[in-house]
Amino acid sequence: MRRLKIKEEKLKRNNRLTIMLNNREMRALNIYCQRYRVKNKSRFLRETVMSAIVQKFNDEMPSLWEVNEPDLFSPEVKTPDLKVRR
Repeated sequence: MRRLKIKEEKLKRNNRLTIMLNNREMRALNIYCQRYRVKNKSRFLRETVMSAIVQKFNDEMPSLWEVNEPDLFSPEVKTPDLKVRR
């Protein structure tokens, strides 16, 4: 029980973020929310922003097998045509 309470406090949102939208952006957001039945705009914006941030982190994270030059297994490498001369 105590452990659950500590976890809930760590996940509690205490920080406020305010954004400003122009009329066209606000209209586009409202149309999107109506069309796709978004009931909670705050949740929608939070999840959208955080998913973009996590995706960017994943894209920029170095890979263990990152290859800078083509190798035998990359599709960019073209093998030369080997023709048998007689």
